[in-house]
Amino acid sequence: MRFTLLAPAVAAAALVGTTLAGGVAVAQTPTAPVAAAAPSCGNGLTNVPAKESVKIRSTPKLNGTAVGLWAKGQKGFICNDGKSIKGQKYTLCGKTSTEWLYGITNSTNKKGYVPRACMKW
Repeated sequence: MRFTLLAPAVAAAALVGTTLAGGVAVAQTPTAPVAAAAPSCGNGLTNVPAKESVKIRSTPKLNGTAVGLWAKGQKGFICNDGKSIKGQKYTLCGKTSTEWLYGITNSTNKKGYVPRACMKW
């Protein structure tokens, strides 16, 4: 007896759904998460050297794609007024942290994330 009452209710709900969608049932397509935009490089710190050679990464993670190398002593520009970005925890350059910086090397013009603990400033 329950099943006989359930079927009309399901059919009515489907009819209401198609009426609200303009007569055609439309399913939403899931979308991929949008990656966070890179920080602004309009303002920042100039001529900041690296304490040690570090890989420049596409994301603030140790397994982010390496896009270049910020060599020890090499100077560059730290974007976003030198504000840190929270990322993956790391132990590098004698410190453990989750703080990353976004910057550009002066000589190679490579842009990306570097561990804050490895920069001198």
